[in-house]
Amino acid sequence: MSGRALRALTGVAAVAAIVAVVALAATLFRGGLTDSVPVTVMSPRAGLVMNPDAKVQIRGVQVGKVDSIEQMPNGEAAIHLAMDPKRMNAIPANVLVDIASTTVFGAKYVQFVIPPDPSAESLRPGQVLAAKHVMVEINTVFENLTSVLSKVDPPKLNETLGAIASALNGRGEKIGQMLSDLDAYLAKIEPSLPALSRDLALAPQVLRAYADAAPDFVSVADNAARISDTIVDQEQNLDAALVSVTGLADIGNDVIGTNRQPLTDVLHLLVPTTDLLNEYNQALWCALSGMANASSRPPLKEPGVVVLAGFLWGQERYRYPMDLPKAAATGGPQCTGLPNLPFEGVPPYVVADTGTNPWRRTYPGIVLNADAIKKIMFGEIDGPPRNTYQIGQPG
Repeated sequence: MSGRALRALTGVAAVAAIVAVVALAATLFRGGLTDSVPVTVMSPRAGLVMNPDAKVQIRGVQVGKVDSIEQMPNGEAAIHLAMDPKRMNAIPANVLVDIASTTVFGAKYVQFVIPPDPSAESLRPGQVLAAKHVMVEINTVFENLTSVLSKVDPPKLNETLGAIASALNGRGEKIGQMLSDLDAYLAKIEPSLPALSRDLALAPQVLRAYADAAPDFVSVADNAARISDTIVDQEQNLDAALVSVTGLADIGNDVIGTNRQPLTDVLHLLVPTTDLLNEYNQALWCALSGMANASSRPPLKEPGVVVLAGFLWGQERYRYPMDLPKAAATGGPQCTGLPNLPFEGVPPYVVADTGTNPWRRTYPGIVLNADAIKKIMFGEIDGPPRNTYQIGQPG
């Protein structure tokens, strides 16, 4: 092979290699060699700048691309997505879809939005999703503006603009001052915006509450109207009543003014009694509650009073000065089981410093080794020598 043919073959091989590298790079850039699974998005429209190979993102991370766009007979657009199979498990099955763009004139892309209650199931291949929102485009704005301008009459618009110009002519300083005052006013209101937002959020609940209470308000207003009619009808009697009340007030003022000092003295005298009643209010409440409970209990089977009587040895006689009465009991008020005293219950004896204790001992009764029995059995028995302190005591 000649040198010229070898150089030609080498050039062709180099060109083919360069073409192959460029084609491979373009294919890799377009994701042609990447595994993908299909997902379809049904949208009311795809947008002006929605092209194949557009990104599919979720939270700013690309998870696929737009494979193709199909125009449906009903005017909707079927956007076929090529999703990365490795990202499918991270996307819930009930994911929301928006057709968004970075700017009004920018290219569209598919944005997945995680719902507030994401499903436990993941997005599966072949699933059909519905786009909830498509970003407004400049052509939509122009269409709406054109439809509005087509309804406007130019002469009337000219008159309106002329009137506005006449109204604003020479008032620039005032308008500037108004805008400055408005800015200062808004600056004062700005710190209260969170509270205003909270009030607006709570307003529906408050309005529903007022709506629920509206019949009651109407009833109150109706009753107020009736009361007003009654007052008007009884005007003379009301005047007489007011005159009588005025006279009674004058008499009461005269009586109280004349007897002011005696009434003051009486109130001062009542202070110790009221203080004592206040101190023993718990015991008084227990006693009254116990009476109320006793009055509600069923009566006896037979009418009358049941008396149980018995005989006991006589109590020891009082001795001086141990049994003298004494007012030194302490401990405050005690309910001792009241007001719910059980049937046939006996409250406990409260030991207090009152001078005597009836339960300290009882009369011993018959003493079997008395001196008389000794005399009967053994005759006269001489006792020990008596002294002055033993006179009258048995031996």
